[in-house]
Amino acid sequence: MSEPVLGRDRIVALVPHQGAMCLWDEVLAWDAQTIRLRAGNHRDPAHPLRSDGRLRAVHLCEYGAQAMAVHGGLRAGEGGGAARPGVLVALRGVALHVARIDDLADALECEAQLLAEGEASQQYSFRIHHAGVVLAEGRAAVVLQPRG
Repeated sequence: MSEPVLGRDRIVALVPHQGAMCLWDEVLAWDAQTIRLRAGNHRDPAHPLRSDGRLRAVHLCEYGAQAMAVHGGLRAGEGGGAARPGVLVALRGVALHVARIDDLADALECEAQLLAEGEASQQYSFRIHHAGVVLAEGRAAVVLQPRG
């Protein structure tokens, strides 16, 4: 397993998601276009997205969206600023390859790539895997709040 370049404390400082709703534990690598992250919280019985004792694969879309937020925060920080808050407005081409994720033993890993960006929006692709097996993949679009 590779060593993280950023830990959870730094991630929490970058995103609006706080406490248990901040889903990623580590940034493994990143550059201007891509980010790789890791988390092990999917096994936590107190996970905030669990219902009926299970964490369903559809929640991997939230993991993907939060990967975008972490990447945006890192990119903004490089320029000396902070990321603008955004609203997830679309998921496209999402494929879920499992029904649930709370029963997976190893860490989740995500690779997200910036596909397009404008002044008011961003689009990313994401792929989340476990032990080398793809669990979910798709694209997500975010509309950014106006600069204040």
